Amino acid sequence: MVRVIATKQHKALVALLRCERLAAKPKKLRQADVAKRLGEKQQWVAQIESGQRRISVVEFLALAKAIGFDPAKAIKKLSRVKNS
Repeated sequence: MVRVIATKQHKALVALLRCERLAAKPKKLRQADVAKRLGEKQQWVAQIESGQRRISVVEFLALAKAIGFDPAKAIKKLSRVKNS
């Protein structure tokens, strides 16, 4: 299995999600707000943002919609991060 947690790309993903959430309208969208939009608990979002949880592509797309950012642009940005 490919190592994901704690890689440079995973850390970049976590940072991107957190930055997008904090930049979202209304100002400083809370983890609880994102969780509510997704039908999840706040702890689920906290685990993702703390780097403790991997997310699937489907979850990433749902997070992008709930937060309000373009997932394609985000993936393009993340693809530039090298793990080595």
